[in-house]
Amino acid sequence: MDSHELKARAQALRSAGKTPKQIARDLGVTRAVATRLVRGVEVVRPRRAHPSELPLVGCWISRQWSNGLGIADRPADWVDDEELPPMAMGAGLVSVAVARVDGDAVTTCGFLVDTYCLGVKNALPPTTSDPNEVPYFVGDFFAAYDQGPTEAPIGLARHLVFGAVDYARTLGFDPHRDFYSAAPLLGTWEPPSRITFGLNGKPYFQQGPHDKPDRILRTLDRSVGPGNYHVTVVTELHS
Repeated sequence: MDSHELKARAQALRSAGKTPKQIARDLGVTRAVATRLVRGVEVVRPRRAHPSELPLVGCWISRQWSNGLGIADRPADWVDDEELPPMAMGAGLVSVAVARVDGDAVTTCGFLVDTYCLGVKNALPPTTSDPNEVPYFVGDFFAAYDQGPTEAPIGLARHLVFGAVDYARTLGFDPHRDFYSAAPLLGTWEPPSRITFGLNGKPYFQQGPHDKPDRILRTLDRSVGPGNYHVTVVTELHS
């Protein structure tokens, strides 16, 4: 192999991402020679796909997700239980899970969404695991509900999660900090949401175990005014 061919092969290997040490071994030269041959060669690294570009494994949403909400021009695949009794399990507090293929693995994330007031109350940041773990992830994520989740289109998840965040911000509430790392798996958001949030269009704060009702009620008083929202405060939690 002449010097020109040797240099060309070394530079091609470097462009493909191999190190001088690996190139030296492949070409049977010293590391110093390999380093000299590839000096100044730009390494071409593959572009990492944006999370929204990863193939979708599945999207799951807890039942009763549409309870109390308005939906404009509802797509046919935005399905929910036929009966939506007020205050049913899952009404106003919706869980959303997403899984996407990531190389030989699967990346999952999840959101706990207060569709009546606070937006994303909690989020599970992206976690990579074996594809066989997905059913266990889904089972664990929705374990608190009486029934298993329904498979849903990713577009519905976007309108639920991003739309609830937008709504909550108009009331003065920001999403959980892990929302920002998990949100890219939902895909690109193009507002506005088809969904009208709030209980029948009116903010409704249902106190949870980690909520600070005094602060939340003060915020609602400022944003929409006293008497313009519903509230349920648990005395035992508030004391």
